[in-house]
Amino acid sequence: MYYVNEINPAELTNKAIKNTLKDLDPYTNFYNEQDVEDAKIRRAGEYGGIGVSVYYLDAGIQINKIFKGFSADKAGLKGGDIIVSVDGQSVKNMERDQLSMYLKGTPNSQFSVEVLRQNEIITKEITRDKVVINAVPFSKMIDDETGYIVLTRFNDKASSEVKKAFRKLKKEGMKKLVFDLRANPGGSLRESINISNFFLPKGKKIVSTKAKVKKWSNIYKTTNDPLDLEIPIVVLVNGRSASASEIVSGSLQDYDRAVIMGQRSFGKGLVQRYRELTYGTQLKVTISKYYTPSGRCIQELDYANRDKNGKVPKFSDKGINAFKTANGRTVYDGGGVLPDVIIKTSKKTEATEALLSSRAVFNFCTNYYYKNQQIESETNFEFKDSDFKNFTTYLKVDTTFVTKQEALFKEAYKASISKNISKEYNDIQKKLIDDKVREVSKNKDILKRVLKEEILNRYYYQEGVYNHNLKNDLVINEAVKLLRNQDKYKEILSAK
Repeated sequence: MYYVNEINPAELTNKAIKNTLKDLDPYTNFYNEQDVEDAKIRRAGEYGGIGVSVYYLDAGIQINKIFKGFSADKAGLKGGDIIVSVDGQSVKNMERDQLSMYLKGTPNSQFSVEVLRQNEIITKEITRDKVVINAVPFSKMIDDETGYIVLTRFNDKASSEVKKAFRKLKKEGMKKLVFDLRANPGGSLRESINISNFFLPKGKKIVSTKAKVKKWSNIYKTTNDPLDLEIPIVVLVNGRSASASEIVSGSLQDYDRAVIMGQRSFGKGLVQRYRELTYGTQLKVTISKYYTPSGRCIQELDYANRDKNGKVPKFSDKGINAFKTANGRTVYDGGGVLPDVIIKTSKKTEATEALLSSRAVFNFCTNYYYKNQQIESETNFEFKDSDFKNFTTYLKVDTTFVTKQEALFKEAYKASISKNISKEYNDIQKKLIDDKVREVSKNKDILKRVLKEEILNRYYYQEGVYNHNLKNDLVINEAVKLLRNQDKYKEILSAK
């Protein structure tokens, strides 16, 4: 009311609330009306749109991935394209909330876009589709007896899609199952219980929650008849398998119903509930913690006990505790689910973490796509050592991948009073770039896989990535090998 200049009350309120909550934990959030709509779409798994995932840039809306068969694909859009105008309206320098509205809308509605592709502007006419996000985008037989199902999210259709895929593979002769939850960030608690129930008897405890408010401390049990109590299962997890993925893998591990394979899961054991607020907004608030049937807490980070610098400690810093599975095997807490069979990868360096958070991999793969009109078949494609060398050379000129050291050095240079040190600055900057390339090269195994999958997606869509991994993925191959050796499989699940 009294402030000298005009302000946007909604924007100010939004920032004030979000900044108030940010010191609690990353999952307690205020959702404005647009956020609420986006959350509904994620849960429902369908919306009116064009079938893409995107980055929001100052230059416009950049296409990240194209989903096969939807309107963006039909219109000939490609990964790396930047939409710079919609129906003649420039979308440069717009807020993220504004940009997200441009591509969504009523199915069958039409619009035109101007697209920047490889320094040329092209125009496309697009008709919006009803986009359905299938929680199980791929399921297939690996060999005569082993089926493979990948679950990418726990939306409202997750359990029905898993059931449909399972029954389809059973008809094709499946006697063993590889169930892939890698990089699955979670979602619906109810769906995670339903999916656990497919392989566990009715009446079994799947997860319990402990809260400050007594009515939110619950025990959740299976309520349906199972799909199959006998089929041998290997569940794949990694450091990006979180929340509902950890409920499923944790419960199947605690009942010795499946062998868990891969790397330790993320450790997201905090439970949220939505609370309705005024003007169509909502609060998503953390109300409790998840515990597996054996009593292990899934949560890794202890947000309630940050140090004075704001660093969040791990619960495992205080020591880990042992628990027993149904067969008497010893399992441990300390955050996430520790696999029964660990497939080792190199430990990510700080530089690699920064690289994967940047758009450098994406930009390199866009350049690769336009330099190579075609590549080997989806199953035979290999990202060679020479390709990796080209990638590290590219990193020396990429501007999106900046390490903390580079940023601090640039800041110091800008603040320098002397203007006669540009040569020294350039020499040190070159050394810092060489350092970061050396650091990321320590994770060549991880990066080659990421690069290979990104490139395959450009030529053969996500389906091509899955087909490739079915034949070439180290973890899937190890899972199949274990399922073929039933003596070893049973030994892992016994208390010996």
